[in-house]
Amino acid sequence: MTPTARSMTAMRETGWHPEVVERFNHWTKRRHDLFGFADILAMKKGHAPILIQTTSSSNLAARRRKVLESPLAALALSGGFRIILHGWGKYKVKRGGKAMRWRLREEEVTIDQFGET
Repeated sequence: MTPTARSMTAMRETGWHPEVVERFNHWTKRRHDLFGFADILAMKKGHAPILIQTTSSSNLAARRRKVLESPLAALALSGGFRIILHGWGKYKVKRGGKAMRWRLREEEVTIDQFGET
């Protein structure tokens, strides 16, 4: 299962209505994120819509930098969207055991962070 699929499942389990918004360009064989940074758009009654960038936990810092370098991300935040980063990684269930589980590390990007880049 991909990080995007894991994020879709996690959002549904908490009552959100997510939709994948990245697209695949068959000509260039590359994926393109919505606004250059969002993989998923999620909505829930009574909440601001969320744009989600999803990746492995080891790439979380690079994706944070990608979002913070995007002027469209700042525009989305000023327009009422929230931006969340989802980083997925495996961890051992018990000491010495081989059983592994997936863990979500979630970070929110705020407009205040854009002055720090």
